[in-house]
Amino acid sequence: MSDSATQDSAIDYVAEINRMRKEMNAVILAHYYQEDAIQDIADYVGDSLGLSRQAAATDAEVIVFAGVHFMAETAKILSPDKKVILPDLEAGCSLAEACPADELREFKADYPDHIVLMYVNSSAEAKAESDIIVTSANAEKILAQLPADQKIIFAPDKNLGAYIAQQCKRPMVLWPGVCEVHVQFSRQEVLALKEQYPNARIIAHPECEDHLLAIADFVGSTTALIRHVEENPATEFIVITEPGVIHEMKKRCPTKTFLEGPVDEQGECACNKCRYMRLNTMEKLYLCMKNGEPEITVPEDIRLRALKPIEKMLEMS
Repeated sequence: MSDSATQDSAIDYVAEINRMRKEMNAVILAHYYQEDAIQDIADYVGDSLGLSRQAAATDAEVIVFAGVHFMAETAKILSPDKKVILPDLEAGCSLAEACPADELREFKADYPDHIVLMYVNSSAEAKAESDIIVTSANAEKILAQLPADQKIIFAPDKNLGAYIAQQCKRPMVLWPGVCEVHVQFSRQEVLALKEQYPNARIIAHPECEDHLLAIADFVGSTTALIRHVEENPATEFIVITEPGVIHEMKKRCPTKTFLEGPVDEQGECACNKCRYMRLNTMEKLYLCMKNGEPEITVPEDIRLRALKPIEKMLEMS
């Protein structure tokens, strides 16, 4: 069988991945938006920055990042001496792609007295053009520490930026990027689902548009959403984010009901699933470990420049 051939049912991917993990001294990371089987076989499951930090703290020689390209880059920035591989090199991100470094440089030139808060969902090159990296979990805390007269550009997610600006009552210049998944949810259909499940709490990621956040009972990062369903006594939740996270929610709260946020009237569209995250499969995970590629590299000058705003974030967090 060719490595690029279609899936061979004779291969026991779980057994082979477990064998190679030991032989390679590898750590397998899986984002919450990965398919269930990948989450189940990973050493760590979580949000992108948290995973990279966990991997950096291990003695693994190889990081296998089942996520998207910018996440693997972040792992390489924090672990330059480890080999980082990604199951599918085409696993990108609409947010990262929306903010090319050259366009960001031109944009910054129009706002010379502004600093750049860069969401972690961005390329290494864009991070290198930034002053402080933020996550959806810590952005409000970091923004609150900045001087009141400090002018700010927030990139690349305008919805997250607008939400944080509103929460902190702090104006910011917003880069016009969006997550293609989080803008697909239908307010009308969410409310219709709420009518069917009147006791369900609507929980949403702040990358959603404001008309959806306005009807949410709770807004938070992926990790915060998981913690909320654990701690809240409600037994039904309408989840307005990529539905891969429901796997972890069900594992932690097996007696509770989780409903995927709807995106259209017919219910046939899979737009609530990230097309990039779902490029990774168990077969591709197996093949990338078998072949040691695709390998993610970051030029050292870019890595060092991108590391500074990450370290600034960690100091302020």
